Amino acid sequence: MKDVKAQKDIKNMKEMEDIKKMKDIKDKLDKLPVDIKLRAVDRLKIHIMRQKYGYFSRLCLLLSLIGPGILVMIADNDAGGVITYAQTGSIFGLGFFIPFMVLMLPVAYIVQEMTVRLGAVTHRGHAEMIWKRYGKFWGAFSLADLVIANILTLITEFIGITLGMQFFGVSPVVSSMIALVVVFSIQLFLRYYTWEWISLSIAALNLVFVPLVFFVPHLHWNAVADSFKTWHISGGVSSLFIYVVLANLGTTIAPWMLFFQQSSVVDKGLTVKDIRDGQIDTFLGSFFMVLVAIAIVIITGSVVHGVQGSSNMSIDQILHIISIKMGIVPMKLFALGLIEAGLIATIAISASTSWAAGEALGWPKSINLPPLQGWYFYLPGLISVLIAGGVVLIPNIPLGFLNLTVQVVASIFMPAAMLFLLMLLNDKEIMGEHINKKWQNISAFIIVGFLIIMNGLYGITVVFPHMFGR
Repeated sequence: MKDVKAQKDIKNMKEMEDIKKMKDIKDKLDKLPVDIKLRAVDRLKIHIMRQKYGYFSRLCLLLSLIGPGILVMIADNDAGGVITYAQTGSIFGLGFFIPFMVLMLPVAYIVQEMTVRLGAVTHRGHAEMIWKRYGKFWGAFSLADLVIANILTLITEFIGITLGMQFFGVSPVVSSMIALVVVFSIQLFLRYYTWEWISLSIAALNLVFVPLVFFVPHLHWNAVADSFKTWHISGGVSSLFIYVVLANLGTTIAPWMLFFQQSSVVDKGLTVKDIRDGQIDTFLGSFFMVLVAIAIVIITGSVVHGVQGSSNMSIDQILHIISIKMGIVPMKLFALGLIEAGLIATIAISASTSWAAGEALGWPKSINLPPLQGWYFYLPGLISVLIAGGVVLIPNIPLGFLNLTVQVVASIFMPAAMLFLLMLLNDKEIMGEHINKKWQNISAFIIVGFLIIMNGLYGITVVFPHMFGR
């Protein structure tokens, strides 16, 4: 009897100790700023999940940690990207750009995986790292680079949203207002965890382009397979081909993606223990990004390529051809995908602007902040959205040309952003054992080198427009 009573006393003491520990944790959390408190609560949940074993527990842990990688890659298939892929297929058909898109998977993964390690090791966003490590001049330079590129890219998102909504009978003014209300509501009134899952739910609609491939009449799968053997370039290497290659590079890797994923990793609270899950997250995102891009090229390369004037078609003309050859339902699903692509990218890009400005200027920098407390954090991103939403309403603005040009500008800005990233990832004082491996540096420098070469060739075509033909 004494032993039973002693065991009960020990059990009661342990329960009392656990209650006291939980009370102490709660008291400490209550003293923290609200954004840090919410992040700490999320990390506590992850810590508890780590104590459980088994495949199901491991899967639950992975699902809790993924998000930034899938979100950044799906948002990279933005409205500008969808329009670029659609025009690429229309101009060049089933050839070079299908295997080229497959090559973009390792390119996107190699670049974005570095931001996962940098964010998890330093617990600092990209803008903050540049500002503190390389000084105010380079910090201001990188921030200005990002803000300009982001506003230009946001314009393409509103191009996609307004054009897509027109096929549902909604005017550009109304569709811009709807997009503004949705983006403002998501950014201002959700904490990070909810913001991420709602954003991922919207992003899932990006996959609508994949089943549309099976609506293509008389699709020649042999031609798709042959493209990997021949890498055929319809019309040969020309100034237009170089321009479109550069545009596709710009929509695959862009400066905002570096800032977004690193800041998202930090705001989510990932640590070095989570790097592996962050890498899986980034690979899955890269895979879905490439899958959607190839699907769009196959659709327009099969349906639109070869139609008179296909080398110079706008996205609304492409959608009109799709409606004639595939039907109204596939066309409206394509338009819905275009709207979703613009919306999810607007959410992500405006968040990257807010994070970068907050990090650079020393403001609180978390989506966990309540609107009244963190209004100056949200302001830069929301102002950029307002500017973009207004620009697309300017009468007679050349939307198709503007879209491709923005993608090219993004690829021109990218080498400088990549060099900052590489310097940080090779700084042993910062990264410790998580410093870049030799193969990662070689791969990254090949990507930077290719970007510089393509930028150089594009510059030559501007000065000597007939050097490579049309």
